[in-house]
Amino acid sequence: MSSPPSEPNEELDRVLQSARRLGVEMNEADALSWLTTMADSRADSGIVTDARTGVFGHKISMLDFSDADLEHFRTLGRIVEFADVPGVVETALALSGSAAQSKFQTFPGDADFFERVNILAESRDAACKILADLIRAKTEQAGRGSTYLMIAVRFGSYPMDVVRAGKPKAKGDSIEWSPQDIAAGQFDANLPDGQAVVIRWEDAMVEPGWCKLDWVIADAVRGHVVNASNMLDVTWEAPDGTITPLDGYLDPYFQEIYLEAESAPIFAKLAQHVSADALDEYVAQLEHEVDKYVTTDINYGKAAKRMYNVFRLTGRYEDAIFIRELFDEPASMLYQVWSLFRTMEECCAPGSTIAIESVRAQADQLILSVVQSLEGAEETAVIKHLLVLRDALDTQESGQRMHADVEAARAEVINLVNNFFYEKLNALPSIKVYIDEIQAEPEG
Repeated sequence: MSSPPSEPNEELDRVLQSARRLGVEMNEADALSWLTTMADSRADSGIVTDARTGVFGHKISMLDFSDADLEHFRTLGRIVEFADVPGVVETALALSGSAAQSKFQTFPGDADFFERVNILAESRDAACKILADLIRAKTEQAGRGSTYLMIAVRFGSYPMDVVRAGKPKAKGDSIEWSPQDIAAGQFDANLPDGQAVVIRWEDAMVEPGWCKLDWVIADAVRGHVVNASNMLDVTWEAPDGTITPLDGYLDPYFQEIYLEAESAPIFAKLAQHVSADALDEYVAQLEHEVDKYVTTDINYGKAAKRMYNVFRLTGRYEDAIFIRELFDEPASMLYQVWSLFRTMEECCAPGSTIAIESVRAQADQLILSVVQSLEGAEETAVIKHLLVLRDALDTQESGQRMHADVEAARAEVINLVNNFFYEKLNALPSIKVYIDEIQAEPEG
């Protein structure tokens, strides 16, 4: 039975009342349009294309995408993407994460990309070899440039239990490679009994696992260093047309915005093989991440973004629209601090070539944004802690462990931002109940 036409208005009235009580600004016309479209999309899982720009994606995902920075993301995409190889490799590059929800996430965090890579080969082993060669060539071609630096690559699985840099790695765990490791084609580790062992690139490609490449890129549009990544979903297409995911799982497409209309045929070919249970599995994955961010690895900002996707995909539209509007608030630019802190961590890693000046400039820009956007006691508290952090950065150097005063100032800012998102989320009773139920569940 279809929902009555008045339902979006009734839902909006309840959300508006909550927003007013909680001091969250809301664009009533935009909110009603979103709720109405969501109500119409409940039984529609179709893919839609924007005829003007050529981008396409799941109908619900397209509601959250703004093409204002499309050319900027296409420029970044040319750094991180893999090229087609006629008759051998077919690709489809998409935005994911906050960049794919830029209509309401006014201050997105990282530039996250997702790429479907379909390899046509005689055998699975041949497909794995082609993938290994592709990633190695990409590291050589896009490892370093005037505006970017590759940080790490996830590729392959440990063929046995080892200890690497003092940390145990179990057989089957994903392997992280530095560009230097890839150039060498190997790295040193130890067996649990202390015996030295060499993990070779060729050893890793037998089980590629999940594949991901990370860069830092000088973002001329936003004026700071941005963390960019490309998560690969790699499939092998056998001569008989059978499609097999090399990591054992074909990812769903509920939060991807594909950047080029020309990639629609490869997307369509692969999408038909996505599991019928993909939506339930995707929601379960998101809820697992929410659990992590509200229980063990506390980060209410990241939890909020994942809750939004859970709520919009499970019909909890009132809760979803509240979080959607929360991230459209000027105060939500506080989410930028996570991007700043990640850049700081990479800058302070041993041997890092990321200039500390980039971190300082990013901190300066964040402080200026806070001054321009926040008011009153909220602004005073944020500015106070950010200035302490900025002052501490004057004594920090690239490639050196984070100084104690920098770490202390960072912890204060993290606490402040967490408190902001915690208070906003828990102020809406239905979301508070959702969080309380997760936190009350026994571990494991």
